[in-house]
Amino acid sequence: TQQCYVVIIVFMNLAPKHHNVLKRLTIKTLTTKRQTALDNPECWISECWIITSSSAVSTHSVASVIVAVIEGRGLARGEVGMASIDLKNPEVVLSQFADNTTYAKNFNTLEIIMSNTACDTGNATKLFSLITENFRNVTFTTVQRKYFNESKGLEYIEQLCIPEYSTVLMEVQSKYYCLAAVAAVLKYVEFIQNSVYAPKSLKIRFHGSEQTAMIDSTSALNLELITNNRDPRNGHTLFGVLNYTKTPGGSRRLRSNILEPLVDADTINTRLDSVQELLQNEEFFFGLQSVISRFLDTEQLLSVLVQIPKQDTFNASESKITNLIYLKHTLELVEPLKDALKVYKTPLLKAYYSSLEDKRFGIILEKIKTVINDDTRYTKGCLNMRTQKCYAVKPNINEFLDIARRTYTEIVDDIAGMITQLAEKYSLPLKTSFSLARGFFIQMTADCAAIHNGQLPSEFTKITKMKNVYNFTSPDLMKMNERCQESLREIYHMTYLIVCKLLSEIYEHIHCLYKLSDTVSMLDMLQSFAHACTLSDYVRPEFTDTLAIKQGWHPVLEKISLEKPVCNNTYITEGSNVVIITGPNMSGKSTYLKQIALSQIMAQIGSFVPAEYSSFRIAEQIFTRIGMDDDIETNSSTFMQEMKEITYIIQNANDRSLIIIDELGRGTSPEEGIGICYAVCEYLLNLKAFTLLATHFLELCQIDTLYPNAENNYFKVQHVRSSSDIREKIAYTYMLSKGHTEEKNYGLKAAEVSSLPPSIICDAKEIITLVSRQMMQQQRNTSETLKERAIYRLANMLVQTARNSQLDPNSLQIYLKGLKKKYETDCLASEQIPMENQQ
Repeated sequence: TQQCYVVIIVFMNLAPKHHNVLKRLTIKTLTTKRQTALDNPECWISECWIITSSSAVSTHSVASVIVAVIEGRGLARGEVGMASIDLKNPEVVLSQFADNTTYAKNFNTLEIIMSNTACDTGNATKLFSLITENFRNVTFTTVQRKYFNESKGLEYIEQLCIPEYSTVLMEVQSKYYCLAAVAAVLKYVEFIQNSVYAPKSLKIRFHGSEQTAMIDSTSALNLELITNNRDPRNGHTLFGVLNYTKTPGGSRRLRSNILEPLVDADTINTRLDSVQELLQNEEFFFGLQSVISRFLDTEQLLSVLVQIPKQDTFNASESKITNLIYLKHTLELVEPLKDALKVYKTPLLKAYYSSLEDKRFGIILEKIKTVINDDTRYTKGCLNMRTQKCYAVKPNINEFLDIARRTYTEIVDDIAGMITQLAEKYSLPLKTSFSLARGFFIQMTADCAAIHNGQLPSEFTKITKMKNVYNFTSPDLMKMNERCQESLREIYHMTYLIVCKLLSEIYEHIHCLYKLSDTVSMLDMLQSFAHACTLSDYVRPEFTDTLAIKQGWHPVLEKISLEKPVCNNTYITEGSNVVIITGPNMSGKSTYLKQIALSQIMAQIGSFVPAEYSSFRIAEQIFTRIGMDDDIETNSSTFMQEMKEITYIIQNANDRSLIIIDELGRGTSPEEGIGICYAVCEYLLNLKAFTLLATHFLELCQIDTLYPNAENNYFKVQHVRSSSDIREKIAYTYMLSKGHTEEKNYGLKAAEVSSLPPSIICDAKEIITLVSRQMMQQQRNTSETLKERAIYRLANMLVQTARNSQLDPNSLQIYLKGLKKKYETDCLASEQIPMENQQ
């Protein structure tokens, strides 16, 4: 099912200075995000809302998350209030925050609903212009300002919030803008769903944006976290590598966590403890996995249960009955899940075990069993499920229902008997079949020798053939289907009335399902992490102030490759926080950069990581600048795209950021590119952000002579010359080493491998030789610079040792002696530099 997102936005005197509002919408609750482009459908106007074509229900039934956003005015200008509700999970999340660049969060394609005053012809707000610029394939819908009413929002919360979360009232009483937003979003849901939520049935909470790391949408695409850029349908993504979830809720939770990793080390370590314990006993692990796999979509079930339809339609009746059966099925799994969890000792798993001891699970199940048959359960197959729904309610509760069911049984028996008679009449091997679209119909294999002259008797109509099977019906069977459907309507209507009465009795206890939903989705995600570990040699990460990875590899590349990828080390600290990486084309620079970011994300969501050892500093933001593409829609050249992306990073990065830059300044002339790249590096060197930058500008490698916190690494290659080939070829090792590459003109070597004519290659070599002589200016280290660098490195290593060392006294003494010896060697080397080099 496709999913789209609706944002309701009203603007009150929006100031032009608030041009980054869109970046800062904290879409914390989009746990079921999926990109869905709506290609500007025709619109028609109803009394209150402008909605897309067809009908409100059909158009929006696929929507998952609806978000309302409102901007402050006057003295409160710059204050943003937000409320969001997931139609598949009855949880309202409120947020209110100041207008600043901290809130640059992920956006997928949205349907955006705005105030009609924000897009008046000739008087459109700055934000409206930015939205139309950045989100082109979306449908815009306008709502009246009166629906953004903070008093009404407070009433909604008091009326709908379940008792366990009633403290949210204290948090939001003075937050007028998120209250106004929740009023609009709940009114809009009532309009598009044609139903209201039952009193005291919604989980409502206030959520800040500081609890998770920020990954902007461009970085999510660059790193292929959720979607593969070449083929959106394949699973070669981080989500694909980790997704061994068994339930829709677990899958949504994993997706949400990948896009918004945690930043609290204690919470992450609690998850890691749980994953580690799951891995310790295979039998218990598979037992837990088996129970979880039997759960249905608990969030969606809960969402449907707490909605009260405004009209008693056939579909509404059938849906309520179905979901009551699903609820019974779900509650019957609580005890098996408790049994599977009772052996575990880690705090998180014990907490989930305790949450399942809630007596309300038993109370609800007992109330259901007073009305619903014990053997009624969720089954696969539409006819089986129809039978379960028809006979769900126990006999002797409603006399008319019992009569209607007997009638239905007689009709079904008559249909089976009629088809048997037809089979005997025509001597054909006919059998009864069923589908939701056609009802009961007749089926027969196509290779039957009994068919006369290759044709079926004229009595049969609506004949279709699929592979080697004929499907058809007859006029009498069609009449019987109509009678069957009428009988079914009566049964469903009477069952629905009994179910509604039952639900009204259990609504006061149903809130425990929120705990169950959270428990199942989290356990599903944790078992998915554990399952991924069993398929590869992942290691548990530590959290310090250093990014240190021993023999790490790219998790997605491992899934694609037949052999394990080449492993490399990484070491970044505050004292050497910028790493410049050089090497020939195709030597592995881009893959290496991405694997660092992916490992960081895996660590921060509570997963083990692909390495022999790993230590991470918690990253509050992860930025990437990767790729060199024009954007024809915004008339942006390759260079302008680079500048926009690097500007965004510079404006938003802080000391706790992880920044990945794969090429910079390549869209303009070499001189300008080197200048821009150098200046950006100098800016980032003055931050404590961890930065990895891959470049072909070898001149940039000299920056370490001025900045001791810059490090140079490069990817080694080997030169191979076979006896049959005069030309020398490059063999890629994909191994990272200290220093910068000494390879010259490696672009030409790559060109030689291509089909470029040899004459052009020859001319290019001559021109490069001439240009190199004119441009080459050798920069040399002075003895003073080298000595300062040696002191800086020693100090940095001593600080790291003091903070993080877990060595015993003897080992620590040996390590410190080694540091001293290395320092003395570096000082001696600096004194031996010839005088002419200094000058």
